[in-house]
Amino acid sequence: MKKQSLTPGLSLSLYVLVLIVSTMIRPSVGLYFYLEGAEQKCFIEELPRETLVVGTYKAEEWSETQQQYIENPALGIQITVEELPLGHMIINQKGPSRGRFTFTAAESGDHSICLSTNTSSWFANSQTKLHLDMIIGETTSEEENDKEHFSDLAQRVNDLNNRVADISREQSYQREREAEFRDQSEITNSRVVYWSIAQVIVLLITCLWQMRHLKGFFEAKKLV
Repeated sequence: MKKQSLTPGLSLSLYVLVLIVSTMIRPSVGLYFYLEGAEQKCFIEELPRETLVVGTYKAEEWSETQQQYIENPALGIQITVEELPLGHMIINQKGPSRGRFTFTAAESGDHSICLSTNTSSWFANSQTKLHLDMIIGETTSEEENDKEHFSDLAQRVNDLNNRVADISREQSYQREREAEFRDQSEITNSRVVYWSIAQVIVLLITCLWQMRHLKGFFEAKKLV
């Protein structure tokens, strides 16, 4: 009797495991920075078209009495998101010291994400520590609410489909950039060819002029 191989089963299990793990991995940005008074900090994020970005933030203000950063309910955060280089405004909102913002990239390219506090004076001595977490390509809130009605496997499949869609948009954006770079390279190469031809023509004209001038000089001196 031949023994059955378990390799196909193991390969299928590993494949399923990779799919499940891939659904749990999403591109995210987590950082914190300091703001002096009403200072504004901006970040540039390159996004493909129709990419959903979800950002959560928490602001803490320095307390001289407690000698530490604490949350101040009266502190507000101004959030602006613009498409570059046209400067098209996507978000311009004021939020509390702790909150969340979402937006979808309408066009592919760089996006400027700026945050500042509602401090009235630029010369205020207040210092704010702002925590910012951004998840790029997250599912929409409606999909998150509907997850309660799906099984665990269905949720993972749904997340995987959304992730595949994000990858597809990213690939399309990269193809667009490659096409733009190729067109620019072709324009540059054609300009170089034209410039080389122009140089050759100028050299030929110069050589003919010099030969004619030397011929006239030698004839005038009766050397030929």
